[in-house]
Amino acid sequence: MSQFFQIHPENPQARLVRQAVSILHGGGVIVYPTDSAYALGCRLGDKKAVTRIRRIRHLNERHNLTLVCKDLSELATYAKVGNTTYRLLKAATPGPYTFILNATSQVPRLVMHPKRRTIGIRVPDNRIVSALLEELGEPLLSTTLQMPGDEFPMTDPYDIRASLENQLDLVIDGGFCGMEATTVVSLTDDMPDVWREGKGDLSLFQ
Repeated sequence: MSQFFQIHPENPQARLVRQAVSILHGGGVIVYPTDSAYALGCRLGDKKAVTRIRRIRHLNERHNLTLVCKDLSELATYAKVGNTTYRLLKAATPGPYTFILNATSQVPRLVMHPKRRTIGIRVPDNRIVSALLEELGEPLLSTTLQMPGDEFPMTDPYDIRASLENQLDLVIDGGFCGMEATTVVSLTDDMPDVWREGKGDLSLFQ
């Protein structure tokens, strides 16, 4: 049965943030708010937790998971970023975008695309996420909480707990954070290629 924390979206309680990170360190799978929708998350190197996330979402191993980073300096550890790409990322982050980038050797094979060696990277504009990442000291491995067959992500933390509490270790209630998926942009060739139109300003990539 999952725990349920109500964390203030503007002033996250440090005590609850520390407890959430402790759950992640213990191999936990959590649901947390972002700047576009609620998401599933776990530690990057936790194979069992990654398997649980794929099972919850019914995802196969070809589906890219996303690294949620606190800032551009952390992002550059896991993705190859040239000058042109860096300028675009600087203009667009933090924000509701997922960028497909060429992965560095720091990314475990478990989470990168098996053929293209790419990884999805996010830097959300959300204070709860920022607090979690600061306390965790590394990226979260993540995917939007959109269940098989559903048109939109799940939006109500109480519904999430009722539906999935036996498969989760923690649900963080950060209030309504939207139900629109991120815009997905490939930057593997420096020139932006919008793969999915979602939340955010598309004019940045034109």
